[in-house]
Amino acid sequence: MKKHILILLLLVNIFAWAQTKITPTEQFIITGKIKTELKFTLADINSYPVVPIKNVILTNHLGEVKGNIQNIKGIALKPLLEKIEFLAEKPKELSEFYLTFVASDGYKVVYSWNEIFNSETGNNLFIITEKDGKKLTDLDDRILTITTTDFKTGRRYVKALDKIIVGRVE
Repeated sequence: MKKHILILLLLVNIFAWAQTKITPTEQFIITGKIKTELKFTLADINSYPVVPIKNVILTNHLGEVKGNIQNIKGIALKPLLEKIEFLAEKPKELSEFYLTFVASDGYKVVYSWNEIFNSETGNNLFIITEKDGKKLTDLDDRILTITTTDFKTGRRYVKALDKIIVGRVE
């Protein structure tokens, strides 16, 4: 019996250690197939106009409710992304670009150039600056991004954004 309890305790500890703790981020960079790398700090983010964001129900890939984010404020991400100078000779080539949002724990989310700059999705892509009364600097999983018009909202809810890598389809 004691052996079973010991094994159970060891397994519980192993599973607890296996949980990835998200390291909060203080800045994020934009790099890749662009002319100049960009860096945005918390101070930079806080210098943009803040807007209220509707409450978001987080759902997984099956549409199952996994959480709810309330009392949200944020900044539109598109104005920051408009500062990117893509390595493209002609505007037609912009459709070949994609942006990979990478969290500090390695989680990745991909957007095409057209999704952000040529559809309503880009107008509903935000960095959350306040959640449940907590400011950006007080959030444990800062820097957060979300697309409020997604059907499966949890898929592109990025916690602790670390970098955005611009790629190009070959």
